[in-house]
Amino acid sequence: MDEQLVCHRRADDADDEESKPSPQDPVIKNCLEDWNDLEEEYVELESLHRTYQKKLNEMVSLQDKCLKQIAHHRYRMKTIQESLKRNTKDLSAEDKSEMKSLQQKLLDRKEAFRELEECLPHQNGLYLSVILGQVNVSLLNKGDKFQYKREYERFKLVVSYIIMCLSFVQTFFGSYRWVDAVLHFLLVWYYCTLTIRESILVVNGSRIKGWWLTHHFISTVCAGISLIWPDGWSYQVFRTRYVIFIMYLSFVYVMQYYYQNGCLYRLRTLGKRHGMDITVGKLSPLFFLSLSLGCVP
Repeated sequence: MDEQLVCHRRADDADDEESKPSPQDPVIKNCLEDWNDLEEEYVELESLHRTYQKKLNEMVSLQDKCLKQIAHHRYRMKTIQESLKRNTKDLSAEDKSEMKSLQQKLLDRKEAFRELEECLPHQNGLYLSVILGQVNVSLLNKGDKFQYKREYERFKLVVSYIIMCLSFVQTFFGSYRWVDAVLHFLLVWYYCTLTIRESILVVNGSRIKGWWLTHHFISTVCAGISLIWPDGWSYQVFRTRYVIFIMYLSFVYVMQYYYQNGCLYRLRTLGKRHGMDITVGKLSPLFFLSLSLGCVP
């Protein structure tokens, strides 16, 4: 009914336009012709937008159904696992084989759920809920997720270069307290931003370890203490070694980034690493896995 009223109104407007005298000025005439073309295109746009809203509502409904189905499957699988654990009596060789096969199927199904959930929204963790509220930060497109991860890696690299340059200047070209304050503030902002970005990555399927997030929370606190430390004898004694350590750490991270980025690319190509895995400050897992696969240059 609403669409019919809109069509009748537009038809009446068109009749009114036809009843009006045609303008003599060519510029106005061309503008009116362009506007009439836009009116026709706008009708198509409204129809397309209504279709989009309908599909969007259908998608949200399907997301809810999928999440409920996955939760139902997880509950029943948990019941099956508990039943298998309680079954401690002597089993025949055939029953043991069936039990082992069923346990493997349960593990495979859990991994399949992980793949299914990559395209479904996730709830924010406690930290993101405190910082951002209940804003949905789930990226449903795999391309968007990978792009966000690349932006995270690029952010770390660029800020590490800036920190390295600032600490280098403070180490070899004079000591200025206000530059120290800028450096410490940059570190506080950097680690705070990292914790938020990494929490968003975790929501979107990145398997970042808890110790890595905890280390960034602790680094934020330490950088905050350095920022508010009054200038004095104790600060000057601590400051020189601290700035050199910052320069060394940022340099090591830059070197590790280029090395680990290459390792991650090769391991993802071989299917040995997840697409949302990140470069971290600990080399050994990537190094030894690359070494075992013959990927170390």
